[in-house]
Amino acid sequence: MILSCQNITKSYVGKDILKSVNFHLEKNDKCAIVGINGAGKTTLLKIILGLEEPDSGVVSIARDIRIGYLSQNQDTELDNTIYGAMQEAKKYLIDIENRIRELEKEMQEKTGAELDSILETYNRLCTTYDRENGYAYESEITGVISGLGFTEADYDRPIATLSGGQKMRVALGRLLLSHPDIIILDEPTNHLDMTSTVWLEGFLSSYPGAVIVVSHDRYFIDRVSNKIIEIDQGKSEIYNGSYSYYSEEKSKRRKALMNAYLKQMAEIEHEEAVITKLKQFNREKSIKRAESREKKLDKIERLDKPTEINTDMKLRLTPVCESGEDVLFVEGLSKAYGENKLFEDLGMDIKRGEHVALIGANGTGKTTILKIINRLVSKDSGSIKLGAKVRMGYFDQEHHDLDTSKTIFDEMSDSFPDMNNTRIRNVLAAFLFTGEDVFKKIEDLSGGERGRLSLAKLMLSPANFLVLDEPTNHLDIPSKEILEDALRSYEGTVLYVSHDRYFINKTATRILELRSSVLTNFKGNYDYYEENKDRLFALEHSGAGTQSPNAPAVSGSSVGAQDGLKSEGRLEYEKKKTAYAEQRKLEKELKRLETSINKAETELDEITGKLSDPANGTNAALLIELSEKKDTLEEELLEMYSRLEELRLNM
Repeated sequence: MILSCQNITKSYVGKDILKSVNFHLEKNDKCAIVGINGAGKTTLLKIILGLEEPDSGVVSIARDIRIGYLSQNQDTELDNTIYGAMQEAKKYLIDIENRIRELEKEMQEKTGAELDSILETYNRLCTTYDRENGYAYESEITGVISGLGFTEADYDRPIATLSGGQKMRVALGRLLLSHPDIIILDEPTNHLDMTSTVWLEGFLSSYPGAVIVVSHDRYFIDRVSNKIIEIDQGKSEIYNGSYSYYSEEKSKRRKALMNAYLKQMAEIEHEEAVITKLKQFNREKSIKRAESREKKLDKIERLDKPTEINTDMKLRLTPVCESGEDVLFVEGLSKAYGENKLFEDLGMDIKRGEHVALIGANGTGKTTILKIINRLVSKDSGSIKLGAKVRMGYFDQEHHDLDTSKTIFDEMSDSFPDMNNTRIRNVLAAFLFTGEDVFKKIEDLSGGERGRLSLAKLMLSPANFLVLDEPTNHLDIPSKEILEDALRSYEGTVLYVSHDRYFINKTATRILELRSSVLTNFKGNYDYYEENKDRLFALEHSGAGTQSPNAPAVSGSSVGAQDGLKSEGRLEYEKKKTAYAEQRKLEKELKRLETSINKAETELDEITGKLSDPANGTNAALLIELSEKKDTLEEELLEMYSRLEELRLNM
């Protein structure tokens, strides 16, 4: 056990935030802390880190345990380049390496006792350098930089010129490279695209230390965690498993707790009725019996009523009228900002009742596509056609539909002037705006509250085609689940952009991926996309001179009719054959490369062993020769590692 929290309690202004929180962490535990917004998750992290003191309870951390922390408000102002900032995390290794090189020069000039002393220091530093994986630290740095979405061209970019999100990624990279015994991350995926998030999942899953994360990204938690700590009404509940296990087990436990609570309430109600009856008899014996029962009743430890989060907010999205079968037809869509070409010749065809998720890396133009469809941004070329009886409703992640100078109530009443006050109040209550909350200024609302208000307006609109841009941003997990349920049961059509893979997996019937300026169609949810993304992308976009991969499917058309020579089936066969041949070629190269890497690593281990062998300690010439061989071999290995990573990404 490397960390233990025992009976942690914390209150602010008389309000209990944490009440007797208990859990412990083993060396390789991957733990996620979950709970609604305001449950006390970040407060618990600060108490663990010693940034805040608990009112009572103890945090115990094993000796010599190093903790690395990435907060939501991380200090990201560094006077360095991206690569330089990452190197700082490995400064201790760079210092050792520089000292080793100095000692190698000194060994050429010393003899006798002085040489023996230098050799002793040299061997000790080489052993430390090897144990800390110093020979691969540069490869590790480049791997982390690449994994977090930066390219080699970004290495020398000053951090001062980066966006806030990019600076947070640099801070995350520095933390990961420092290899603490416990990594603590507060919402680490907020500034990552899907590709970087998937990379981080792999990194943390295989990390040889403990991890604590606070996140609303359920897919991320599911992939990383083996323990869930739920903070509910200030108390902690432990679930030894992934998020999927927690979600299912939580439902079972809550049901059992509710049954126990209702049973106890029934027993108490019965006992109180008996006591009242006995007192009504107004006889000495009956009064004594009533008093005896009252004492017994007072000693009962009353159960708290389990929270029923999902019943607090009811979201029902119902189209006022049904659209035609064809909802949206886009053809030849192009958009560029100066020299930056986002996409060209895109097409999509969306039918009634489809729930389509538009996904892709940051900066590919997903939000721009939604804004073009809503006529908020002009297109460079192409056509956009809405079908018969289609009424579009747009959810903007920046909530431009809200007038921040108004109150919540005024925003609703001005948007829907025919609605009476009672109806407005009822709708707002369904989105957790009750009492005096409805008179809050919109400019004072949190991101999650603004999101809920925009959803409330969308629910009342006459739309049957919902276009949503990051609808789950700033929502806690229970609110996301409510929105998921509403969209799953929604009979209209939905097109949305989201980075929330769990949300996509639950609500999408089809996925359009925007990659390399082209769209690829996946007829399934996120799990289907994850399993088939590279294979289908290669199949759909490998051929030249065939039908445009982005052209909407038109009834009656076929590839065979266009080229006059080959049938659609034959073209598909040839595509698959070409893709398979390419795959086999990559597999053979990968196998050869892995053999070469194993051979080189074995040779490097032998050289390292000779360098560390005391028997060679007085042979300065041999040590210098071995060091030169090792440097050459390391450079070759770095090139092979780079090619290996490239091959694996392409397979």
